[in-house]
Amino acid sequence: MTMPGYRAYAPPAAPRRDGPAKASLALGVAGLLGLAFCLLGMLPALAGLVLGVLAVSRGTSAGRTAVAGIVCSALALLLGTMALYWLLSKAAGCADEGRYPDGDARARCVEREFPFARASAAR
Repeated sequence: MTMPGYRAYAPPAAPRRDGPAKASLALGVAGLLGLAFCLLGMLPALAGLVLGVLAVSRGTSAGRTAVAGIVCSALALLLGTMALYWLLSKAAGCADEGRYPDGDARARCVEREFPFARASAAR
């Protein structure tokens, strides 16, 4: 019961703690986009995965956002790991001394397998 002229009020709502969930999603998307830049997207994806797991374990109100961040981050890490494995296996093939006995043959293999990594002309 309230006195005349006074209003009953509800206690202030607890602050929403969905910051880690939103950060996880943002870092996961940044990780996916960052894979195009020399696999640099793996770093924000790793941070996004940690923040997403932290948000889910706390049971915040933004559970779907945190799960989406975990999925995006895990996908970026998986794609980045696969690309890194593929690139390193190609590089290891060029380093095989049985197939490429001298340095010039190995250099030609690197130029053939990695055309985007050509040395720039000396100035």
